Amino acid sequence: MDDLHFYTNPQSRGCIIRWMLEEIGVSYETHVLAYGGAMKTADYLAVNRMGKVPAIRHGLAVVTEVAAICTYLAETFPEAGLGPSPGEKADYYRWMFFAAGPLEELVTNHDMGFEVPQKRQGMMGYGRAEDVTATLEQALVDRPYVCGDHFRAVDIYFSSQLIWCFNAGAIEKRPVFEAYADRVSDRPALKRATRLDEEALAKMKADAA
Repeated sequence: MDDLHFYTNPQSRGCIIRWMLEEIGVSYETHVLAYGGAMKTADYLAVNRMGKVPAIRHGLAVVTEVAAICTYLAETFPEAGLGPSPGEKADYYRWMFFAAGPLEELVTNHDMGFEVPQKRQGMMGYGRAEDVTATLEQALVDRPYVCGDHFRAVDIYFSSQLIWCFNAGAIEKRPVFEAYADRVSDRPALKRATRLDEEALAKMKADAA
């Protein structure tokens, strides 16, 4: 189980997993895949039949879906301190999967210009954008991080989804969101991950030229 492989594209949700891997601090091999053909080859489809990134392969274990990868890595490398303490588990799992469910659903529909009819809002995981905004604010009131005083893996995923959401205009920007975004954006691991993705993107462009 020592070999850790990371499949990504620097212009994908793989940037979240890159950040997670840099926070953990373990060695890993990166496989950068271009959109289109590279993600649909037989070799990669054997890793993820969906033909999408990101994915990780850890020994024989394959994990896809960003929230699942973050959760897996936090639990597999507990020495990084990114998993929840016993008292943090309720908030940790609640907000990890709120970000993976209602929040992602909201911003995806918003980006596609899909407006949920009022009579159908009860069918959607997020209901209304106003409810999501108020709920997100509740998660961050009077605490620096989602679980309280300590940065955890959930903050990597939650903050990435939150920043995407308010940058896209899917929810209202509020001071508590911006303060949280500034706080997590100052982490050295995120800066390393961003630099690595920028270098990978530059190489992809050079190779395609």
